[in-house]
Amino acid sequence: MLSVQRITPLEIEMFKAVRLRALEDAPFAFGSTYEREAAFSEEDWRARIERWNGQTGAGFLAIDSNVPCGIAGSLLDQSDCRQAELVSMWTAPMHRRQGVGRLLVAAVISWARSREVRTVRLMVTNTNEAALRFYEQLGFALTGRTEPYPHDPALIELEMALSIT
Repeated sequence: MLSVQRITPLEIEMFKAVRLRALEDAPFAFGSTYEREAAFSEEDWRARIERWNGQTGAGFLAIDSNVPCGIAGSLLDQSDCRQAELVSMWTAPMHRRQGVGRLLVAAVISWARSREVRTVRLMVTNTNEAALRFYEQLGFALTGRTEPYPHDPALIELEMALSIT
């Protein structure tokens, strides 16, 4: 049975495992790298979970029969608490096109609404056509803002946003 749950310190090992799987599977989908995060200490992982404490951020795991199969998080914009960013979104390859991503985004949006957020933003690389289509289907639209992808300047990150007012 598929479920989505908040990431807490009790799930640190599950969180670490799924995050590292995500970085290995989709290296151009994240602002970090497998090599960087594989070297994290236990304190680094705990600090990441603490950032997703529910007040200024939230992290979610998708779990199918006790197996983590997806992850997503959100952080409030520090300069405008009416905006939040969808981050760390990933679904395991065998679970794609089964509604896992929709459930994760719905959890992020629900949390954002509880924090009185009006706009959820995200960044996606210009070559990730599947992600672009997925987010468009959920109502996200390109904003026109772009920036170079930090690990490969040949790639561009595109900003997308969704109004949730």
